[in-house]
Amino acid sequence: MGKGRYAARKLKRDRKKFRWSDAHYARRARGLNVKADPLGGSPQARGIALEKIGVEAKQPNSAIRKCVRLQLIKNGRQVSAFCPGDGAINFIDEHDEVLIERIGGRMGGAMGDIPGVRFEVVAVNNVPLIEMVRGRREKPVR
Repeated sequence: MGKGRYAARKLKRDRKKFRWSDAHYARRARGLNVKADPLGGSPQARGIALEKIGVEAKQPNSAIRKCVRLQLIKNGRQVSAFCPGDGAINFIDEHDEVLIERIGGRMGGAMGDIPGVRFEVVAVNNVPLIEMVRGRREKPVR
């Protein structure tokens, strides 16, 4: 009500109170985005490969994108990760240790024509996937 000379305290208090109506502020202040994130706010995470899956691309594209289903070591959550590169899926076997990172879609969602896949594989058994695809390094035998 008062916007006058001695109203600073009320203005400040109201501003704090009504800030919670802003969805972006409320989610950030409550830490909900970090809670909902399988990686828990970190840029990368390790997981154990459970199975290889083919994800159909969205319209108008027609392809089967090669992905891998994995269980994260840090919290046991299961996520799908895209394997970038021609024939890259062949370098990943079940029970391999896989390093993943975000794929970079808007608002932290899926990227491009791959529905529901928010992460991509960076390395397998501590060897960069792109090095193996290019034939520079071989996958270590455990």
